[in-house]
Amino acid sequence: MKMKSNTLKSILAGWLVIIMILVTVAPVYAENTQTPDISPWALETLVDTERYGIFPMEWYYDGFRDEISQERLGGLLTGTSIKLHLLGLDKKEGFKPIPYANNRTRKDVITALYNLVARYELPYSIEASPVEYMVNRGIIDDTFVKAGLDTVCTTEEAVVIAGRLVKDTYGLLQSGSKGLAWKVEHNGKIIYFLGSIHVGSTDLYPVHTRLEKAFSEADVLLVEANILDQQSGLEYFSENSVYQDGTTLKDNINPEIYEKVVKVAEMFGIPEDIYNQQKPWSLANNLSLFNTTGSENIDQAADSANLGIDVYFLLKAYISQKPIYELEGLKYQTDMLDGLSPEYQEYYLNSVLDGILSNISSEKTNEKSSAPKINTANILLKIWIYQWIQGDIEGFSQFFSEVSAGSEDELSTLLFGQRDKDMADKIMEILESDEEGTYFVVVGAGHFVKENTIIHQLTQNGYNVEVLE
Repeated sequence: MKMKSNTLKSILAGWLVIIMILVTVAPVYAENTQTPDISPWALETLVDTERYGIFPMEWYYDGFRDEISQERLGGLLTGTSIKLHLLGLDKKEGFKPIPYANNRTRKDVITALYNLVARYELPYSIEASPVEYMVNRGIIDDTFVKAGLDTVCTTEEAVVIAGRLVKDTYGLLQSGSKGLAWKVEHNGKIIYFLGSIHVGSTDLYPVHTRLEKAFSEADVLLVEANILDQQSGLEYFSENSVYQDGTTLKDNINPEIYEKVVKVAEMFGIPEDIYNQQKPWSLANNLSLFNTTGSENIDQAADSANLGIDVYFLLKAYISQKPIYELEGLKYQTDMLDGLSPEYQEYYLNSVLDGILSNISSEKTNEKSSAPKINTANILLKIWIYQWIQGDIEGFSQFFSEVSAGSEDELSTLLFGQRDKDMADKIMEILESDEEGTYFVVVGAGHFVKENTIIHQLTQNGYNVEVLE
């Protein structure tokens, strides 16, 4: 389908703006509903490690606490090596790795992982033995050593050691994603602000130690909506994103648009009994998530949502039992989207479908001409992710404004404006309250980088908001 360039730009802007300023809910019909086989002691580390991309999360469901196989150990070492390579360090000339028996013991795993770090030129000493180094850095403890280094390592133990090594090495080098972060101090209170990308990739992790430190100092985590709240938020979202009156999507939209739905749903492997239940706004959100993240199926889209910055800090708050407060709530956001007019919902869904089909048409053209396939929305998202990693607030702000310019319509009016004022008012209530404390606020980055959004509202009211250094 041929589209006018300004129409396509408007569609792309709409998708990306949503991803930047509205909490993304992983598709509720994702197929993987198994319970992971994880030990309680490993949970905190695994929240980080699973985001590094050094092991496939399928391991959780298949003998994760059993002895590690040679194949898995090789895969873990390869993944860890790649993550450390991304630091861009120079390798030591003439480096000779410490030999080990290669029989998958804890000592073998420790030595193999140590070799991955020791081969680089580092700004700190690494002359200790593998076990001493790991103990000194807090990657393993004396209890683990005393339990027996000749014991065959479990997959879980190996993954935890690898994850801690990655996090520690990035931290020592002051590397990791810097994010878009600010800080305000007032009336005995400190509030840290972090602009989130609601979907992500493994490139975003580890996050910089300054963000981890700010989060650990906070007494409370504040988010737009707690999308992990199964009892109220997600249940409400699930119920209201589908038809409850006996009708279906096919009954409520133009037949020509429904034909496009069928075509696109087949591409992503979405069953008819799933997509035909969804209201247009819900299906449009999910399909735009698939396309923007470059996902080829339901599970990949869910993984991208799980890698969002807000989900990361929500999980960390749950594990550390840090209180979580909502600035809006998933019910509020669901009602906002569900309140879109039927005409606009149909227009929104049709725009998303046309954008996806336009990409497919471009891909087929490129295949004939041997040119690379291009997914413009995915490229733009990758640019934003890169800017987030670099902590480039100025570049991110400018790019966000350029992309979202001219996208004013019924949806964008709901996403900005009153929402920013309401969230800013709640934050100012905290700042003016008598109770002292430290707060960590994570909301979509778009709520911080445009005029009249949260940061602008606070500065206009006399608060000194500084970039977090």
